[in-house]
Amino acid sequence: MTYRYLTVSNFISASRIIIVIPMGYCLLTEFPHHRLWTVGVILVAVATDFLDGFLARKLHQVTDIGKIIDPLADKIGIGAYAILLAMTGDVPLWFVMFVLLRDLLIFSGGLYIHRNKKIIPQSNWPGKISVSCVAVTFFLATLRMDALNHLLTYSLWGSVVLMVWSSWSYAQRLFIGRNIDITK
Repeated sequence: MTYRYLTVSNFISASRIIIVIPMGYCLLTEFPHHRLWTVGVILVAVATDFLDGFLARKLHQVTDIGKIIDPLADKIGIGAYAILLAMTGDVPLWFVMFVLLRDLLIFSGGLYIHRNKKIIPQSNWPGKISVSCVAVTFFLATLRMDALNHLLTYSLWGSVVLMVWSSWSYAQRLFIGRNIDITK
């Protein structure tokens, strides 16, 4: 583990926070194919999420700050986009509140673990899977196609189930201390 901050992977992670601006602009501004442009910006954000982790490992640039920036960028991006989708009426407000509350609790739990155990916990697989399902839900909601409404409903409820599962996994980490991986 290194204490370098200015790495390619950390820069890519941080850029995901800035991507929220064009994402919001494309979603909220009426222009030809604005929702497809929004999808394109989302795909760039998803690509950066995979790229930063890959480069961090490949270039041996895994840093403590990167372990914070990467999930924080995910939470900021998903939280901001969730609010935007609720504003447009594309997803229900209760779902957005569920996503935001879960992320706030996970972030707070991570801060607690860091403060008390001097460990920066990383995202776990249940968390990554649930975030991916939420992303699919938001992707389908962004497209706003009648033919995909059933798939959107299944994805939304699947996201809820997966978020409960990942929340349980993170709660175990917080209260039981299991599954804390400090080697990565």
